[in-house]
Amino acid sequence: MFETLKNAWKIEDLRKKLIYTMLILLVVRIGSAIPVPFIDPSFLKAMVNSTGNLLGYLDMLTGGAFSQATLFALSISPYITSSIVIQLLTVAIPALERMAKEGPEGQERLKKITRYTTVALAVLQAVAFYTMFRNSLAVAYTDGFSGVLAAVTIVGAFTAGAMLVVWLGERIDEKGIGNGISLILFAGIVSRIPAAVGDMIKVMLEQGGVMWLWVPLIGLVFLAEIAFIVLMNNAERRIPVQYAKKVVGRKMYGGQSSFMPIKVNMSGVLPVIFASTFLAIPGTIGGFLNLDPIEHPYWTQFFNMFSYRSLLYAVLYFLLIIGFNYFYIAIQYNPIEMANNLRKNNGAIPGIRPGKPTSDFITKVISKITLVGALMLAAIAILPILITAVTGMNVALGGTSVIIIVGVALDTVRSLESQMMMRHYKGFLE
Repeated sequence: MFETLKNAWKIEDLRKKLIYTMLILLVVRIGSAIPVPFIDPSFLKAMVNSTGNLLGYLDMLTGGAFSQATLFALSISPYITSSIVIQLLTVAIPALERMAKEGPEGQERLKKITRYTTVALAVLQAVAFYTMFRNSLAVAYTDGFSGVLAAVTIVGAFTAGAMLVVWLGERIDEKGIGNGISLILFAGIVSRIPAAVGDMIKVMLEQGGVMWLWVPLIGLVFLAEIAFIVLMNNAERRIPVQYAKKVVGRKMYGGQSSFMPIKVNMSGVLPVIFASTFLAIPGTIGGFLNLDPIEHPYWTQFFNMFSYRSLLYAVLYFLLIIGFNYFYIAIQYNPIEMANNLRKNNGAIPGIRPGKPTSDFITKVISKITLVGALMLAAIAILPILITAVTGMNVALGGTSVIIIVGVALDTVRSLESQMMMRHYKGFLE
C-alpha cells in the first residue's frame, strides 16, 4: 500500500489528484469543526452517550462532528440512506430498473434522483434532531422570535452542510482519486482514532491492574482483525468457464478457458450498516421517551435489553447481519441472468449443462459463499461487542469502523494501481 502511494506520488498527474483529494478532505475536516449557533455541545455530547446506539453510530460516521454540533453534523448519512433506498427501489420499481440499464444517461438520472432524495432526508433529519435538541434543552432559544431563528438556523445549517459534503465528495470523484463519499467517511472515522487510543491509554493508567494486559491485547486483536478483513475482501470462489470455438469468415474466435469470480464478501459493509441502524431504533426511542427507571421499570428494562452491552443485542446483531447479507445478495445477483449471459457468449461451466442446470449451480455456489461471507462479517462485527462486555471499555462500534476503513483503503489503492497501469502501458503505437 505505501509502495503504491510512493510510486503514484512520482507521477505528476496522479500527484495533483492526490493533493486535490487531500485538500478536499481537509476542507471537510475544517467544516466538521465549525460550530452551529444556538446549540450547547456539552448537552449534545451527553445525549449521544445516553440516548442510544443510533446517535452514537451517526457520531461515528461523522467523525465526531455530530456530538460537537458542527456544520457537517449530518455529514454523508443522508446520502448513504438515500443511496440505499434508491438502490432497493431500483429492484422493486421497473421504471427505475430500466433507467439503471440505460447506460451513463440512466445512471446520471438516478444520481439526480438520489440527490433530491438526499435533500429531503437531510431536511427531515435536521428537523427531527432540532426537535430532540429543543426537548432536551440543548438549544439555547426555544421561545418567540429567537426560537424561530434558532430552528431555521439549525435546520438550514445541518441541511446545507450535508449537501456541501455530498458536493465535495462528487468533486473527488471527478478530479481526485477514489470514491469521494467513501473517502470522506474514511477520513471521519480515522480522525477519531487518536482520541480512542488516548481514552484507552487513560483507562489503562487510571485503573491499572489487569488493564495493563487488556489494552495491549485489544490492540493486537484489532491488528489481527484488520489482517482478517483484508483476507476476506480478497478471497473469492472462481467458477471455471469454457468458451466454445466459433468461426467467423476465415478467423476462429473463442475456445479459451476463463473463470467467473464470486467474492466471499460480495455485500461489503452494507449488512453491518443495516443491522446497526435497525437495532439502534429501540434504544433511540427509549432515549426520546426519557423514561424514569422507578416509575417505568419494565419499559426501562425492555429498552436496556437493546443496549450494545447486552447478550440479546449481540445475538440479534449476529443474526441480522446474516439475514441482511442474504437479502442484499439476492437483490444484487441474478443467477438466471448470469447463466443466460454465459449462454449468449457461447460459454459453459464444464460438467454443467447450459440453462437451468447452470443457474441452479450458480445459485448453490452463491448460497454457500454468502453464508461463509456472512458468518465472517458477523464475527468481525460482534467481536468488539464481546470485548466491551469482558473489559468494560467502549469499543462496540469498532467492528463497523474497521471494516469501513480497510475496505475504503483497499479500494483506493486498487484505483491508484489501475491508473498507474494505464499510464505505464505502452500502446501499439509505441
